[in-house]
Amino acid sequence: MKKVLVAEDSSVIQNLTKKILQFQNFDIKSVKNGKEVLKSMETEPFDLILMDINMPQMDGMACIREIRSMSDKTKASIPVVAITGNAKNYSEEDFTSAGFNDFLSKPLDFDKLVDTVKRLTDTK
Repeated sequence: MKKVLVAEDSSVIQNLTKKILQFQNFDIKSVKNGKEVLKSMETEPFDLILMDINMPQMDGMACIREIRSMSDKTKASIPVVAITGNAKNYSEEDFTSAGFNDFLSKPLDFDKLVDTVKRLTDTK
């Protein structure tokens, strides 16, 4: 079973995302900010991270830079999908150059969410 880390400070979006992906047979762990993402990565392996851009303590842009600079190459290269409510403030290039593999806009299109997660974890 593929393991997905959902980093999202909105518990409503976190719970919806979790239920939808669990229904697709993904193992889900949820955290509320970038610092918790990095802490979780120290102790658990993940196949994918879904990361909100605007979170307290450490936002998605700062967190992706930390992940991509990790000395553990497996962890540094984990697929990460940006989730943003204000995609207009960022271009696709902003996400790509920051190190994200893809991005999704809020409100989330759950079909696209599932397709993106399956594509990046190779579970068709």
